[in-house]
Parts: sequence; C-alpha cells; structure tokens
Amino acid sequence: MAPVYSLFLMFLISLFNPIGLLSCLTSRPFFSTIPASNGDENVNIGARHQKELFMNRIRVGMIGAGMIADSHCAGINQHPHAKVVAIADLSAERRKAVKDKYALEKDFEKWSDLVADPDIDAVSIALPNALHAPVAEAALKSGKHVMLDKPFALNRAEAARVLKAAEKAGKVFMLGMNQRFERESQTIRALVKRGDLGEIYHAKAYWVRRSGSPKFGTWFCRKDLAGGGCMMDIGVHVLDLCLHLMGNFKPVAVSGATYTKFGNRGIGEGGWGLSDRGKHVFDVDDFATALIKLENGATVQLDASWALHQNDGDQHNVKLFGTAGGASVWPVRLFRFGKKPGEYEIVEPQGVAMQYPHGNRFMNWIDVILRKDKPMCTPDEALTVQKILDAVYESSTSGKEVRIKG
Repeated sequence: MAPVYSLFLMFLISLFNPIGLLSCLTSRPFFSTIPASNGDENVNIGARHQKELFMNRIRVGMIGAGMIADSHCAGINQHPHAKVVAIADLSAERRKAVKDKYALEKDFEKWSDLVADPDIDAVSIALPNALHAPVAEAALKSGKHVMLDKPFALNRAEAARVLKAAEKAGKVFMLGMNQRFERESQTIRALVKRGDLGEIYHAKAYWVRRSGSPKFGTWFCRKDLAGGGCMMDIGVHVLDLCLHLMGNFKPVAVSGATYTKFGNRGIGEGGWGLSDRGKHVFDVDDFATALIKLENGATVQLDASWALHQNDGDQHNVKLFGTAGGASVWPVRLFRFGKKPGEYEIVEPQGVAMQYPHGNRFMNWIDVILRKDKPMCTPDEALTVQKILDAVYESSTSGKEVRIKG
C-alpha cells in the first residue's frame, strides 16, 4: 500500500501545485524561485522550514515596536502568503505587547539579531529616521526583502547606498508610501491617466496641523535622529502623493524655507509616539514650505506644519490644476467647465476602477516579492523624493534656489 499511497500523494500535489511535484522528484525546495507573472527575472526567495515552505508563506520580521508597528503587522498579515513571525525593539515592554498581540514566534532586543536570523525572509522597518538607511542596508546584505517606513533616509547619499545594496542582493526594496493606496488617491490617479485633467501645470500639496507635533522629548524632535521635522514626517507624504498623481518625478529646482516657532517653546504637542520622553530638545522644523519646479515647466507648492495658527485643526490635501480640469483628493472632486458657456461643473467621480482594491501597501510589497505584481512605489521615485527633501533644507539654509541634477 505504501507505493500506492505515495503515488496518490504525488497525484494530489501535481493537481494543486505542479512545481511541488517537481520538488518531490528532485528533492529541492519548490518555492526557492518563483517566476515573474509580468516577465521580470525570477526572484530567489530563500529556504523555508518545511511547514512554511509548503504554504509558500513569506516570514516577516518587524523591526521597531512603536505606534506605527501595529499597522505594519496587521497589513502584512492580511496577505494569505505572509506572516509576521518576529519583533525587534529595545523596549521589552513594547516588544512584548506586539509579540503577544500577534502571537509572534520570536522577539529580539537587537535588530541586528533579527536580521541575522536565517528563518526570516523579509523585514519591515519602522525606526527613528537616522536608522532607516543603515538597518535597511544591513537587512538587504543579509538577504532579506525590505519594506521601509518613510522617510527614505536622512539624505540622498544614504538612500543611494540602500538602492545599491538592494540591486546587488537581488532583493525587493520598497518605501511604504501608504497615501498612494487610499481609494481617493487611486481615483484621482485613474482620472489623470485617462486624460480628464489635460496637461497638469500646477499642484498644491499640503498637510498642515494646528497643534500636532509628536511627543516632545522624543526622537521626532531631534535633528540628529530625525533629520528634520514636519517636512520629513508628513510633508514627505503629500509630496510623494502629488508627484505620483501628476505622473511626474522630474524635478529641476527647489526653493524652500523652514521654521521652528512653536515646538522650541514647548507649544503644539499632539502626542504621537510611544518612545520614552527624555530631555526637551526641539531643533527641527514645525513649519516648512517649498516651490518645486519640474522639467516640463509644471510647479508644485508644498506646505507642511506640526503647529500653525489656523481655523482647522488639520488640513490635508493634494490639488491638481490642468488645462481640461482640476481635481481634489480629499474629498474626491473633479472641476471643469460645462458644455454650455457660463456653466461650471463640480463632479464627484463614480465607478472608477481601483488598481489596488485592497488599499494595502504591504499586500503590494508581498506580491512584488512573489513576482505577482509591480511596486506601486519604485526605488527611483523614492530616491527622487529624497532629493527634493534635501533640496528644501539646503535652500532654506542658503536662501537660494537649489538645482537638482541626476
């Protein structure tokens, strides 16, 4: 009966997974390489232990147990072929909270120990900005796929080193720009691609809070650990989204100015952050503004604030201005002239197909690892955004327009 049972088992495997049958015959792991559905080169995913291998499940390590870690873990676990299995954080209390909530197998005090674990295929990084590039680079060199929370790095040079490490390792690197995946954002992007706005010649991108600085006394407010303030924290979101919606990542010049007017006086705290409160140091921007010129002559007005005197507590939007129409993301609106002279239309678009109906950046990341999709946020786009951020701060310091090259 044993041979008959073996043949029957191989028949079942061939029905549901012909690659699995090949593995049984050759005694090689059948998910070590997964072909690309879009014609790209294969990606080596690495060895699994037997149980997870059969499930074709990407085992993910979470690095950082701050407030944003919860959305990382939940988002990753929504994918049927991925699972968060480990957490690394210096705080035993925060580490235990994440481990218990998501029933993780392992926890580490040091991120380097998690990165060195051969049982982990990919990592999601949510750490102070100063650690983004070094940890991402180390993870890639250790053979892990990487999802990195924004901003990319402290500067362009750091970001470039990460991309070089990703290319050399042949691993998937993505920056988690979640605003792109919002239903409203996907709707406007679809309208732009359809040509509803015509030529987009100007845009306004802003995220301005009246009183929303992260918790004082934490890394967010220190230039050495964060690299910058509101522009690096929330300005980066609307900057990236704006360029994505325009379909234009070709900046040529930036004029910027940054201000520190409230946080240094202990005013405007919003409370975000789980880090332990230390000495009050606030040497980053709590308001920043920039004018960005693009290669085709289009312009972008960018504003970000953690603290600002204004009517509303929080204003957050991207607005596009084109020759055939204008658009707003929140709420989703299309503005255009009517068919008759003197008529004007304000339209709420309906029935626009979503490219990513799941609205989940982590689903996209895992699908890219499995070669089932292309990245919504490409490495080159992420690097371009970093170049603009660098230019904003450089322009603010010099008082001059900064030209962007390469």
